[in-house]
Amino acid sequence: MSPPSPSKTVVITDVYAPTKRLAPEFVKAGYEVVRLLSTPEPPRGYAAAFDMSGYKALITHAGDLSATVEAVAAHRPAAVVAGGELGVELADQVSEALGLLTNGTALSTARRDKYVMIETVRAAGLRAAKQILVTSAEQLAAWHREVGGRIVVKPIRSAAGDGVSFCDTPEQAVAGYRAIVDAENVFDIRNEGVVAQEYLVGGEYIVDTVSRDGQHHVTDMWKYEKIGANGITDLTCGLRILPRHGEVQDELVPYCFDVLDALGIAHGAAHIEVKLTPSGPCVVEVGARMAGVDWPSYVRLAVGESQLEWIVDAAVRPERFAERWKDDYRLQRYFISAMNCTTTAGRLRSYPLLPQVEALESFVEARQLVPPGGTLRRTVDDLTCPIIINLMHEVEEVVVRDFGTVRYLDGAGFYELDQES
Repeated sequence: MSPPSPSKTVVITDVYAPTKRLAPEFVKAGYEVVRLLSTPEPPRGYAAAFDMSGYKALITHAGDLSATVEAVAAHRPAAVVAGGELGVELADQVSEALGLLTNGTALSTARRDKYVMIETVRAAGLRAAKQILVTSAEQLAAWHREVGGRIVVKPIRSAAGDGVSFCDTPEQAVAGYRAIVDAENVFDIRNEGVVAQEYLVGGEYIVDTVSRDGQHHVTDMWKYEKIGANGITDLTCGLRILPRHGEVQDELVPYCFDVLDALGIAHGAAHIEVKLTPSGPCVVEVGARMAGVDWPSYVRLAVGESQLEWIVDAAVRPERFAERWKDDYRLQRYFISAMNCTTTAGRLRSYPLLPQVEALESFVEARQLVPPGGTLRRTVDDLTCPIIINLMHEVEEVVVRDFGTVRYLDGAGFYELDQES
């Protein structure tokens, strides 16, 4: 007996606020969307914005894969798509069990575990960072003394820069390790392990892709802007969109496509962080899902479309994907997302210099991650950035100039704290 034909339904795993625009794209394409959670409750950081508006149904995975597959199968989905980092492995499991388009489970761990990921890339003959899976403080300290210089210590499974430490001494490395093993990650899950890696010297970039049947399309590329602040060597202070082609881009993309192949990402979205070192491209990590933090909406402003449209094509409109996958995106506008990095902490009263920012020629929006009345923390990662200022213009130099102005204004005077702070 043949399986029932698919309905006009798509299942998305662990789609939360950072990727909230994905479900409406499937709805626009004529599909209903079922929301599948891989945890009994949404992570605390996403719970406040949890909204079922626009979804056909909610399925919660309680640990029994067979029961979850049966519940999903009742909707006869045309596709199962990972909506965020937390849902990558469950999307692989369910799509494989139902015989749908899938990356399969053979390399699922390599697509989530940062240590296994890098070892899988290395096994494919590609440039990969030196690393160890940390088993003790003593082992880590000894390895750091052996490799020398700066290293990076981070959880094997997390996101948004959570728990990442740049360490110049074995003592710093051990402190970073201990902070990770005693903590829960951004998904409210106790960290399962720690990896230590060599520090890669070079510019850091993002390559976002969508694939179908092993054919990879680049939807957008970005360069990180970095500063050293608050004891963090590589603190992100901005992201600048790049044209599809250029000397750097043309060196990065073939390597990134090889990384996708090594990790078995033949279908769907990927978010690749990669450094261009003196010895060539070297992957930092890969997410087998779309970019978060509402990033595709910015890509739309600059390019006209983003991973969102391409994910829909790859999942349910394969003919359209096949017709277009070789077409390069073209920048319609230049875009920089400036991420403020505060050195002060306390209860925030206001952003007194924000009117000067809003008067900039390329100003688009200011996203106040810490609103007045909230608690300001010294910026050490993406999660402690107080405000994101987005700049866009048809002329690149206008955006570059205004980004420099934002960096100039971002000092203690940008933040007014309550006196009791």
